[in-house]
Amino acid sequence: MCRSIKTLREPYASDVTDEDVRAAALQYVRKISGFRAPSARNAEVFDRAVETVAAATQALLDELHLNRPATRQPGA
Repeated sequence: MCRSIKTLREPYASDVTDEDVRAAALQYVRKISGFRAPSARNAEVFDRAVETVAAATQALLDELHLNRPATRQPGA
């Protein structure tokens, strides 16, 4: 099953799971490498790339500063 890379940050997505992040990383590595599934000879480097991209993606999502509308204070 081929899955498109989707925007994983709010407000476009909520409750993003580790599986969502890994699926996006896998699709990215597939696109860049040109392999849907790597040969046995390339499996280790392919899998390592997926894990590296997933970790970088999660770090990005964790560290983004998003502009959120100010919440109205009670009594204001």
